[in-house]
Amino acid sequence: MEALKLLIGSDIGLLSLFTIAFVIAMAFFMVGFYKKKAEEDARNAK
Repeated sequence: MEALKLLIGSDIGLLSLFTIAFVIAMAFFMVGFYKKKAEEDARNAK
């Protein structure tokens, strides 16, 4: 519980939380982007 208070209550904790959220969001975007490009490439190869 103390770690959660530190994560939410301090500037460094909030910066870490936003960084983690950004990296996760970027991963979802990249997976979707590459999946779409792979399907497009497969259609063009036929």
